[in-house]
Order: sequence, then C-alpha cells, then structure tokens
Amino acid sequence: MIKVGDKLPNVAVKVMGKEGPEDIQSDALFAGNKVVLFAVPGAFTPTCSAAHLPGFVVNFDQFKEKGVDTVACMSVNDAFVMDAWSKDQNAENLLMVADGNADFSEALGLDVDATGYGMGVRSKRFALIAEDGVVTALEVDEKGLEKSSAENILSKL
Repeated sequence: MIKVGDKLPNVAVKVMGKEGPEDIQSDALFAGNKVVLFAVPGAFTPTCSAAHLPGFVVNFDQFKEKGVDTVACMSVNDAFVMDAWSKDQNAENLLMVADGNADFSEALGLDVDATGYGMGVRSKRFALIAEDGVVTALEVDEKGLEKSSAENILSKL
C-alpha cells in the first residue's frame, strides 16, 4: 500500500472532456500541483452520495484557501457515470476521475474485492494529499468515513 513519502504511480485514468471521456496520466494530474484526492467505493451509492462527496463540495473553497490546486474525486466507475454524478451532486468544481478498471486503485494498493456484492474490484474509501506527486497525508477508512472526510483532510493541510 502507498504511504506518506511515496511518489504516486503513473497510471492512466479518465476524466470527462468536452468531446467525451479523455485519458489522463496520473502524473499530469499531480505534477507541480497540491492535490487532494479522495476515493469512494462507488458513485451514486448511499454513503458516498449522502455524506462523503458532499463534504468536499461544501468545503471546496476552504481547500482552495489552503493552497490546494485540485480537489479530485475518484471511483471505479466510468467517466460517464462520474460526470452524471458530478452534475447530480453539484460537484462541478471537483475533478471527477474515473478509474474504470481499478488500475490506479490497484497500483496504490488501495483496491478491495467487492465481488461478493456484485461490484467487482473497487477502491477502498480513502483520501490523500499529494504535493508534486508525493503523498504528504493518507487516510484510509476500513469502516465509515471519519478518516477520509473533507473535515479531517482539511485539518491535515
């Protein structure tokens, strides 16, 4: 599992562009930037929609005030789902990252086998702060979302 002080792996993910889904290398997202990345097990799922994502939407300005260049939400969903979820949750200020095959989650060592729930491989619920691609804070929730909540991550900045 990735840890504080590690450089983030360079893996292709997708974001929704004007013409549709676009590939982006994670290096391009993190290089030269201070980024808060939080991951959820699934878009449109109850805890993710009712509690996790809204905290980052509501506190977006506070993240910017603390020098964060990008607040990104990642899920093992496709770019179309992430785009629809962004619109549904008024999260247009966040970068919605689709890790459709869990490649980035697996490279981080933060994947979880949810096949028993019919969901395949997913991402654990986590949040990290990275500066120029190096992890400066990492919080992983095994249950709940206290560690990876927007409020807790704000306290780490």
